Amino acid sequence: MRALALLSRFCGNAFPLLVLLFAVLAYFQPGWFKGLTGAIVPLLGVVMFGMGLTLKGEDFREVGRHPARVIIGVLAQFIIMPGLAWVLCKVLALPDEIAVGVILVGCCPGGTASNVMTWLSRGDVALSVAITSTTTLLAPLVTPALVWLLASAWLPVSFSAMFMSILQVVLLPIALGLIVQRMLGGRTQMAVDVLPLVSVVSIVVIIAAVVAASQAKIAESGLLILAVVMLHNGLGLLLGYLTGRLSGMPLAQRKALAIEVGMQNSGLGAALASAHFSPLAAVPSALFSVWHNLSGSVLAACFRRMEDKQK
Repeated sequence: MRALALLSRFCGNAFPLLVLLFAVLAYFQPGWFKGLTGAIVPLLGVVMFGMGLTLKGEDFREVGRHPARVIIGVLAQFIIMPGLAWVLCKVLALPDEIAVGVILVGCCPGGTASNVMTWLSRGDVALSVAITSTTTLLAPLVTPALVWLLASAWLPVSFSAMFMSILQVVLLPIALGLIVQRMLGGRTQMAVDVLPLVSVVSIVVIIAAVVAASQAKIAESGLLILAVVMLHNGLGLLLGYLTGRLSGMPLAQRKALAIEVGMQNSGLGAALASAHFSPLAAVPSALFSVWHNLSGSVLAACFRRMEDKQK
């Protein structure tokens, strides 16, 4: 079990490189991964179940201790990234399926990878977890509403169908994880120790399946989508940091807010796009997952040095 926990920790640390490696493999050898597309939704449910196992009461006490900071973070998450996505789609006149995919990933809640990056940057992890948890719990209502509002100009969007999907792959697994944690208590610790391994494998398989299913479309439009993803993520990180600064937050909270806003639950975006739109619409989420883990790692290293200089 100890060896499995060490392997899990290694995979968690190597997550960005593993995502990049398997995305490249799926692009050049799509036949190896095309059969995995049916696993996208169940695997995302597994990741969300793991999140439920790790959530604790103190994660939500941060909301009570610093409600203004959490509210600012939640509003920034659901205003900045969807707004940036809509502007980029309009300015760059993106094709319909790509535009919907970009907007969809922009409307997703924060991803759990942001908590890891905040920790690496020596930011406020409690604030990051509180924002991630709150936006995830709000996602069944807010994400479909935002996608319907912003993306309907490109393709038809069903609020009810997307709402049910997010209930099934996000809220229900998290609730089950919380129930199991409450019933078994400390006995869930062994499962928690290997969660990074399970999460990494799940997200890697999701990204590889999306890339394999859309390989031909990526060959045609991959550079355009990657450029949009890089702009979207970079501007989100910057505006998240500036929001924290304008709100008068200390450095540790500004770091958390920048990373929280710029990093999305791209696995959810890929699953929703595959289920409700098309494989091409899932590509922005897949590329976002690859890119934001790389940019997040670099930014965390830079943020870490910022703090060191202040000491």
